[in-house]
This record gives sequence, structure tokens and C-alpha cells, in this order.
Amino acid sequence: MHFNYRGAFFFDMLCKNVIYYLESWAPKEIAWERDNVGLQVGSENRRLKNILLSLDLTTSVVDEAINRNCNLIITHHPALFYPLHKIDTENDRTSKMIERLLKNNITLYSAHTNLDMAKDGVSFQLANKLKLQNLNFLRNLSGNQVKLVVFVPATHINQVADAIHNHGGGIIGEYSHCSFRTTGTGTFMGSVSSNPAIGKKGKLEKAEEIKLEIIVDSFRLSEVISAMKHAHPYEEVAYDLYPLKNENVNYGMGVVGELSTPMTTNNFLMHVTTSLKIKNLRYASGTKQRIKKVAVCGGSGSELIPDALKNQADAYITADVKYHDFQDAEGKLLLIDAGHYETEIFCVDEIQKRLRKFLINNPKIKVFKYWGSTNPVIFYNN
Repeated sequence: MHFNYRGAFFFDMLCKNVIYYLESWAPKEIAWERDNVGLQVGSENRRLKNILLSLDLTTSVVDEAINRNCNLIITHHPALFYPLHKIDTENDRTSKMIERLLKNNITLYSAHTNLDMAKDGVSFQLANKLKLQNLNFLRNLSGNQVKLVVFVPATHINQVADAIHNHGGGIIGEYSHCSFRTTGTGTFMGSVSSNPAIGKKGKLEKAEEIKLEIIVDSFRLSEVISAMKHAHPYEEVAYDLYPLKNENVNYGMGVVGELSTPMTTNNFLMHVTTSLKIKNLRYASGTKQRIKKVAVCGGSGSELIPDALKNQADAYITADVKYHDFQDAEGKLLLIDAGHYETEIFCVDEIQKRLRKFLINNPKIKVFKYWGSTNPVIFYNN
């Protein structure tokens, strides 16, 4: 969604101001339905001091937040993914961290699969690191939009359209304020209890009206309709809602793009290790002599292998690939497992860049990245 948050200034910046800004980019509603995104621990209404960013929450991350006087930690992976049956601060690591967060008045927020599915999110940052061009979602989300149709007197069409657009309606890819308008005649007759904006009660009236059609993400619909009704001059607003099966070009999974110059398989493997600063990867060979079109998905993305093939990608980079997935992909495309942490960590840089821009008029609030690695996987080299 396109919001203008250029250098937001608040006398008392609260944690929720930052959270609302992040969710304008990566709405919670686009997350996987079984995911646990959003507020994890603490309060959104806490006055913000400093922010610490990390891919995961660990004991060392909590230590650094305390040492740097950060009272908001933002992670990609939720600390609370599975339900806790008890808070055992003696034996359970997560319980111990929750206790320390609460004792030190630190708020924990996580943007997980919603950040995976947002434009310029996890997979886009991986694609940028690999210097891919002409980026598009590998698989767009679908079935989560509606077409709002409302009938408005011509004198108030811009007022109503602006209200819808200002609350997130009419965004299609890189274009905002998208709508279609058709002129016609509306008829109505108010009862003795009515208070018509045009004409008189008890009399059949005709009015020049415009049929306004705008696509809206379904999770924004309630807010959009409320704003539309508030801006509309009629006592009773006539509108229709049409569920859509369209692909949502604003949100999706994975990314597909192209290298500026084709590479041999060996050169491409070297390009991946150099770009991602890794020493190890796993792969299954494809059949292409040259790698040009590349699909990526940060984190666990084996389910998108068919989409990479459908998009005629020469190579697909993701993580957590199983043996049989490699087996099925062999001879079809170059399938690379570059590591879960290694394919997701670059999103932290993007969050930091955006938050620093958002907080440019609040220079006392610092946005730090965790200094170390939270990757639990260690490679042994003999």
C-alpha cells in the first residue's frame, strides 16, 4: 500500500507508530493464516526509545537491546510461533526471554510471512543481492480482492473517490488512484421519514450519477466502506461488492528476474556464493548451459518449484530443500539450497533503511541491527 510517510514527526513517538508504518508496507492480513505475526510481547503504546532489528530473537539479542537502551525489538521470525502451554522461566529458553522482555519494558514485534509476501520484502532483497533485474512475483496471491462499485452524484465524485483511495483502494502494482467511471441516471423516492440530499421526500427524483468502480484488498474493505459512506452525500448509499479471483499484483510469494548477462552454471554458483557471502550450498543440476532467468524465494520455498518451472526459470534459489525435491528437479532446472538464514538476512537491511527514513525527524531514536548472527546452523569443515 502506498502511504506518504516521508519523515514522520511525533513529539511522543510510540511503538505503534512504527508498527503501523511497517504494516502499511507488509500488512498482517497477507500473512500465512497459520502464522503468528504482529505484536509478540509488551505494549504498542510504549513511548519509543531505540529499535533493535534481528532475524530471530535470542538471548544475545535481548542482551543487546538492554545494553543499547532499545525498548522495541523487531524480528522476522516470531518468537512465539507455537502455543505456549506454560511460562517456565527455569527451564524454557523462550519463557526466560519473555520474562526479561517484560521486566525491562521491551516490546517485541515480528513481521514474518507478511514480509515474505510484500513487494520489496524478503525475496526481493535476495533478488537485489543477486543483481537480478525485471523483478516480478513468482506466484501472486489471489482471491483476496473485491471490486467496490458505488453510485455517486457527479458533484461529489472526487470527494468520494479520494476517500476510497486515501484508505488503500485502487492500488494496482505501481499505480494508485485506479478507478473506472460511467455516467448514468439514478432514481429514488424518499419516504416521509427520509432526508434526501437531492430533491424532496415523497417525490420521484432523477439525478445525474457516476458509477465508480475500484478494486480493494478484502482486508481493507471495512475501513474503505466506512470512509466512502462518510464522504458520500446521500443518506442511504447504494453500492455493490464483487468478490474477485484475480491475481493480486500487489502481494505474492517468491520473485523471478533476470541476470543482465547469462552465466555458465559454475560461474552462477560462484556468483551466488559471492553475493550471499556463503561458503556452502547444495544444488541439483539442470539442463541449461547458460543461466539467465532466475527465481528466488527467501527461506523455505520448495513448494514454489513448480512455479519456477512454469515461469521457465533456468535456476531457482531457496532453502530447506528436501532430498526428493532435489531428485524431482534434477534435469529440469538448477535448484540451489543456499540456507534459510542466508537467504533471508538481507531483509533486515531494508527494514533499517525504511525505518531510518521514517524517523528522520526524530534523530534521538536510533535503529540498530543486531551485531552478530542468529543462525543456529554451523558448517563443519575438516
